[in-house]
Amino acid sequence: MLLQNGIHLGYCTNIHRGETWEETFHGLRTHTDEVRKRVCPDAPYGVGLRLSADAAEELQSSQDQTDAFRKWLDATNSYVFTINGFPYGTFHGTRVKEQVYAPDWTTKERLSYTNTLFDLLCEITPEGQSVSVSTLPGSFKEFVKPETESEQLSEIISNLRLCSTHIDRLREKTGRDIHLGMEPEPLGLFETTPESVAFFDQLTDGLSSAETESILRNIGINYDTCHLAIEYEEPDEALGRLQDNGIRISKIHLSSALKVTPTPESVSRLEAFIDEVYLHQVVVRNGDNVTHRFRDLPDALSWYQAGEEAAGDEWRVHFHVPIHAQPEAIFDDTRDHVTGVIDYLSQNPECCQHFEMETYTWEVLPEAMRSGDVVDQLVAEYDWCLKAFASKGIGSDLIS
Repeated sequence: MLLQNGIHLGYCTNIHRGETWEETFHGLRTHTDEVRKRVCPDAPYGVGLRLSADAAEELQSSQDQTDAFRKWLDATNSYVFTINGFPYGTFHGTRVKEQVYAPDWTTKERLSYTNTLFDLLCEITPEGQSVSVSTLPGSFKEFVKPETESEQLSEIISNLRLCSTHIDRLREKTGRDIHLGMEPEPLGLFETTPESVAFFDQLTDGLSSAETESILRNIGINYDTCHLAIEYEEPDEALGRLQDNGIRISKIHLSSALKVTPTPESVSRLEAFIDEVYLHQVVVRNGDNVTHRFRDLPDALSWYQAGEEAAGDEWRVHFHVPIHAQPEAIFDDTRDHVTGVIDYLSQNPECCQHFEMETYTWEVLPEAMRSGDVVDQLVAEYDWCLKAFASKGIGSDLIS
């Protein structure tokens, strides 16, 4: 949906299962349209689409299916403005973990997939609509080996520059604003805003001023409020740092993480959040310093149980929890980072125009945190977000 200052708000359909185009389209008709009817029945409704590589290839190769999708969008008064291109393959119901980073940006597969997503966006979205794709932060830290780090980084930079060239061609052809957002994430190749700035310095190193301008127009950051909160960053400082360094905020993901004061009881209760599908990285702070980073929640629990070191004052866990739902009393969340981002936006309305709620963990949430069915949860998240935007004077026709 469209808010003031040209801001588009949607939810990411990666919350629903769908690896083929048939499965994806079924989820849109079954769930997304029900959400639309409840939150935006009388105005154009913005869809944050997730397409796997297989689904994207199916859709691109079938004009009939593309035409059918466009007709459905028109019939439901819906439009796509962004695609989540981070997960390339299967994202639900089986072990994903670190494989969500594969193939990474060292590969032509990742480049081809991302270019295909941009091609599709230009075909299925309204003429003149600004479009974005979000993607992984280059690679996973564990994938980058010391002995090949230089070569891997060179391949990542080369492929991203090729993607930027593809975007330039599409912009020239369509006249659209088109941009890629790289998403810092705990244990990604770059995970904090200082690391993001350092990466973009490498991405533009050796380029002319015109080439640098083109790269920074086409490629920016997908700022995930869950991820940056896990890193203990403050929204005004983090967003200001990116903007001060000329880095575009391509899209903002609105989501919340678990915040925990480690005690025997709270750590024991965290076991309910362990699952075999996703990585749940943990970042530990003691005082003002981050002291430990763990690959997955079981690693942090084992470390705590060993008791060989102080457990820190606070843990933040990469588990996307619904923005509207307070975790059980023994836990806290990072919604204050979401509201801090909206505060920043109210003072810097040019900062970003693409916003997407991204609580993809519905299937693995502890039962107590599920509010009704998935449509109920999404409607509640819209309600929370729209009220948060409206409280800062960023309303829509839906807000009185």
